[in-house]
Formats: sequence, structure tokens, C-alpha cells
Amino acid sequence: MTKIMFVCHGNICRSPMAEFIFKDMTKRRGVESDFFISSSATSTEEIWNGVGNPVYPPARDILARHKIDCSGKRAVQLKKSDYGKYDLFVGMDSMNIRNMYRILGEDSEGKICKLMDFTDRGGDVADPWYSRNFETAYRDIYDGCQGLLEHLKNE
Repeated sequence: MTKIMFVCHGNICRSPMAEFIFKDMTKRRGVESDFFISSSATSTEEIWNGVGNPVYPPARDILARHKIDCSGKRAVQLKKSDYGKYDLFVGMDSMNIRNMYRILGEDSEGKICKLMDFTDRGGDVADPWYSRNFETAYRDIYDGCQGLLEHLKNE
């Protein structure tokens, strides 16, 4: 079983979108039992008194438009102890990658990567928090998840 942690800044937009898009892809292909998929934040901005905020409404809405349910998901923070529990940590942008190293420490097993590296475009997943363009973020994440799944299938 491959254990994947998608990571963004607050765990209310991009990383939960990636978590649930990837879960949907694996379910549709009949390989969901081959994966454990989760998501987390590099910050605590969306976690109050130990309780994480739910998925941001526009992110939840775009997932729903694609018939993907993310109900029950709440923000959690990435922890150093997660390194031994997961096979891959997939960040949404360069800042996430930098913060993942800060939290996880040295990546001696080569587990840290960026989602868009699994596409022909490369770069960062568009951040809808600032742009309000959730369609572009969805497209980036979908394409990255598709590339990641193909990469893992061929590995």
C-alpha cells in the first residue's frame, strides 16, 4: 500500500482538493485499496484549539461540481513523526516544499516532491486563496494527480 500525504499551507483548499481528487481517481480505476491518501498543512492558521477548519467553501463547491465529496475533512498540521508513516509528501508549491523540509527535516528517503512535477507544465499549483480562481487550481491539481497516478502505476 502506498501512503501519500498532500500538503499545502492551510489544508483547506489545495491539499484537500488533491486528497479527494486522488481518492476519486483511484476509486474510479479500482485501485483505491492500493493507497492510503491524506492531506495536511504546513501552518496552524486553520487550526483553532486543536480543531481544524473544514474545507474552504469555494474548494468544496468545485469538488461538488465534479461529483467529489469532501465532507468531514478538517485541517490538520503536518508533523515530523509523519515522515515515517508515509511514502510520499506531495506539496502544492515551492513554499510548501520549503516548509515541509522545515517540519520533516532532511528528506533522506526522497519522499518530498511537488505535484506539478508530474505534469508537462511543472511549476506550482495555482493558489486560489489569492486568485479566487478555483477552476485553474482544480485543473492543475487534477492534471498533477493524473500524472502522479500514472507515475506510480509505471514505477
